[in-house]
Amino acid sequence: MRDWSAELVAEAAGARLILPPWDGGGAEAAAPGPERVVIDSREAGPGALFAGLPGATADGGAFASEALAAGAWGVLVAPAYAGPVTAARGPDPGPGPGPGPGPGPGVILVAEDPLAALQSLARAWRRELGAQVIGVTGSSGKTSTKDLLLAVLSPVRRTVASRLNRNTEIGLPLEILAAPTGTEVLVLEMGMRGAGQIAELAAIAEPDVAVVVNVGTAHLELLGSVERIAAAKAELIAALAPGGTAVVPAGEPLLAPHLRDDVTTVTFGPGGEIRLDHVEGEHVEIDLDGTPLALEFPFTQPHMRLNLLAAVAAARAIGVLPRGRIEAVISAGRGERSRLPGGITLIDDCYNANPISMHAALDDLVAGAAPDRRLVAVLGDMLELGPRAHEFHLEVGRDADRLGVGLLVTVGSLAAAMPAQFSREAHSVADAAQAAALVPSLLRDGDIVLVKGSRGVGLEAVCRALTGAVVA
Repeated sequence: MRDWSAELVAEAAGARLILPPWDGGGAEAAAPGPERVVIDSREAGPGALFAGLPGATADGGAFASEALAAGAWGVLVAPAYAGPVTAARGPDPGPGPGPGPGPGPGVILVAEDPLAALQSLARAWRRELGAQVIGVTGSSGKTSTKDLLLAVLSPVRRTVASRLNRNTEIGLPLEILAAPTGTEVLVLEMGMRGAGQIAELAAIAEPDVAVVVNVGTAHLELLGSVERIAAAKAELIAALAPGGTAVVPAGEPLLAPHLRDDVTTVTFGPGGEIRLDHVEGEHVEIDLDGTPLALEFPFTQPHMRLNLLAAVAAARAIGVLPRGRIEAVISAGRGERSRLPGGITLIDDCYNANPISMHAALDDLVAGAAPDRRLVAVLGDMLELGPRAHEFHLEVGRDADRLGVGLLVTVGSLAAAMPAQFSREAHSVADAAQAAALVPSLLRDGDIVLVKGSRGVGLEAVCRALTGAVVA
């Protein structure tokens, strides 16, 4: 937004503009706009627009004066903070190095709802970029699919993808606003915690392509049924303009009621238009509805290959076909393997968990493991599953037993149900701290260790303990 004037920024946000008194009451057309938008006043500085958003324990508007004192281009605050911030605004900085002619630092934008203003600003910037937008959601695998899309698209298009877990009503607009001029494709992950939230995100992003990776039981406690979960995910499809493209799993009956005649629907996976034809090690042959595509793909897990199909389908929808080797960097905590002392392999999949991703992770633990290596599963609670939570955890224990896991460690009160369906060595602890203390002492040379649980369990502590542990 460097080329936008203060007036244009205010108009895009739907905010009232209060210029610095030394500006003379009107911004010059050549005045530079903000370079970035931040919501942490500690990150504010020259070129930054600080958005003071209300939080659970504090209102960011209370820190707007500090942001201006740090040299921020401007602040976006609720009306209650307009007076105090205006009074605290510093004097004319005078001549010398600075942001250039016109307003800033010192621009104040006032909006009744600063978050809504931030979202409006992001939507305006998305339109200004003119980029093609791919929205990605799903009960599991959406982050990996987003990462794969970035790998597929970036060699041929200037592509920006959501970082970390910035897939919320705050994170998504910040990711859009971080996209530089010249961005050709935006790949935006969209998280869901309830009905209407995907629709809210899609209204900001205005996607051209909607990818629903899968529909599972994550958030069942909040929505009550898998049909309602599917409807919430399908809000992304509903947001497409006529002529857009929906990418969905083949044969998913839960999404069938939400497909549209005025958009192109592309199915992926077994029985779909985009499907695996042949796999040999890292060599993957994909059938694109009758057209062959050969790729090298360094991830052998079945769920990652399925995510690749979704990514290829979405890329094709905007005119890109990948070639050669797919060099993807998968976000941390999503199945990353590392070698530990004693020949132990750690599979760090502790970012989150639900029944679909838990079963996929156990399959990954087993896949390709030599028969002389013990399989160890450190599994935490799967949260937000509602009244069937006990049943889902029993199923995971049964799956771990069927797949030949040799040692099971459960973390949390829900996961404690798993050993009832497990016939080998098992231990149950109350929390991640206890698991971090116990697990290193249970391991032996050559073990393959999976660590996975819902985000709220905090199993990163176990991974930290293992990577720092020396096994005898």
